[in-house]
Amino acid sequence: MRAVSPPLLLSLLLPLLWSGAAAAAQAQAAAPQRDIVVASSDAGANAEPAPYAPIQQEELYLEAMRALAADQPERANALLLRFLEGEPRHAGAWLDLAFSQCTLGHGAEAERLFREIETRFKPPPAIQELIDQHRARGCNTKPSWRPLWAVSLGRGYDNNINQGASSNQFFIGSGSTQTQWELDPEFWPKPDHLTTAGVDYLQQLDETGSLLIAQLRMRQNDNVHTQDTGSLLLGYERPWQWGGWRGYGTVAVSALQLERQLYQRQEQLQVRATPPLDLPENLQWSLLASVSHVRYPTRTKYDSNTLELGTNLYWRGAQQVSFSLSGLSDQGQNGRLGGDRHGWYSSLQLTQPLPYNLKGELGWTRQVWQSSEVYSENIIDIVRRQNMRQLRAAIQMPLGTHQSLQLEWRAVRNQENIPLFQYNSHAIQLNWRWDNF
Repeated sequence: MRAVSPPLLLSLLLPLLWSGAAAAAQAQAAAPQRDIVVASSDAGANAEPAPYAPIQQEELYLEAMRALAADQPERANALLLRFLEGEPRHAGAWLDLAFSQCTLGHGAEAERLFREIETRFKPPPAIQELIDQHRARGCNTKPSWRPLWAVSLGRGYDNNINQGASSNQFFIGSGSTQTQWELDPEFWPKPDHLTTAGVDYLQQLDETGSLLIAQLRMRQNDNVHTQDTGSLLLGYERPWQWGGWRGYGTVAVSALQLERQLYQRQEQLQVRATPPLDLPENLQWSLLASVSHVRYPTRTKYDSNTLELGTNLYWRGAQQVSFSLSGLSDQGQNGRLGGDRHGWYSSLQLTQPLPYNLKGELGWTRQVWQSSEVYSENIIDIVRRQNMRQLRAAIQMPLGTHQSLQLEWRAVRNQENIPLFQYNSHAIQLNWRWDNF
C-alpha cells in the first residue's frame, strides 16, 4: 500500500547492479571511518570477528531494504549502521546509507558518503548516474509522507441478498411436543442487484512507519433495502521490534449501519509478530493475537468479547500464497442465546499472474462455531454448531497506471445443525478501482 519512489526502488536492485564492483572493492577498500560506523580499526588478519553471524547480517540488510521501500528512512539508517559494523566493505549498503541520509535531510552527510563511495569503490556508470541524480535533485529539508487514497465502485448481483433460509420449514419444541412451522416469505431467499462504493485512506505519521488507516464502505440494493449497509473503520498501526522479533500493533474502531440504523460497534486490539527464524527469503511466518469487543445497540444480550490466537504463512514468488489458521473464543452477555462459544477460522488465498497482464485470485475460507448451551430451551432444544464456507475467484485487469477492473465471483454455504439458520448464496460483481492518485 505504500508508494516506492524510483530511487528507493533502484536501491533494492543494488546487490545485482553492483555485485562486480563490490567484489573488486573488497580486496582494496579500507574500513569505514569511525564517525560513519563503529568498526575495528585493524583491517588485517588480527581484526576482531564481526559481531553478527552471517545470517543475522543478511537479515539486517534485508530489513533495512524493507524499511527503505516502506518509506522509513530513519529506521533504515539505524539498521544500515548496524549492518556496516560487521560488513564495512559492502558497497551497496554504503550507497543505501547515503540515500537514507539524503531522505532524512542530512545533505552534508549524504554528500560526504557519496564522495567516499566514489573514492573507495569506483562505482560503475549506472551507479554513478544514480548518485548524480540524487545530487541534482537535492536532499529533503525534512521528511514528508504523501497520503495514499483508493476509490472503488462496483455493480453486482446476489441470489440471496438477505441470507434467507435454505428451507421454508422449521420445527419448534422437541419430542412429542415438536411442531412444524412454515417461514414467512419475508425470510425466504431474495435475489437482488446491488451497487457498492468504497474509500481507503492511508497516512504515514513518522519515521518509524506508524500509519493512520481509514476505510469507508457502502452497499445499496435495488429492492431489498432492509439489507443496505454502510461501515466505517479507523485504525492506528505501529511497527515494533524486540530483540530478533518484529511485527505490528494495531488499534481499530469500527461501526456498521444496517437499514440506516447503527447495528454494530466494535473495538479491536491486534498484535502480529514475526519470530527470528532462518526461513527461505520468500517465506514469512507470523503469529497473531487479537481481542475485540462488539456491541449491538438495537439488540439485547448480543454484546460479546472475542479472543483470537492464530498463525499465518505467506509465500511470495511468481505466485503469492497465504494460509492462516486461528482459534476463537467468544464470551457473550449473560442470557445470550446459545451462551458462550468457541471455534476456529482458516483461510487460503492464492494470487497468480495470467496472460495479457491479467492477475487471478482464488480464496477459500471456513469458520466454525460451537455453542456451549442449548440455543433456546423448549423452543430450539439444540446446541448450535455453525459451519460456514466461502469460495471466491476473481480476475483483475489493469487500466493504465492507477486504475483496474476486477470481476469477482463468490459462493457461500452456511451449513448449521439448526435448519432455520442454514443458507446458500452466489454472487458476481464487477469492480472498478482507482488508487495512488
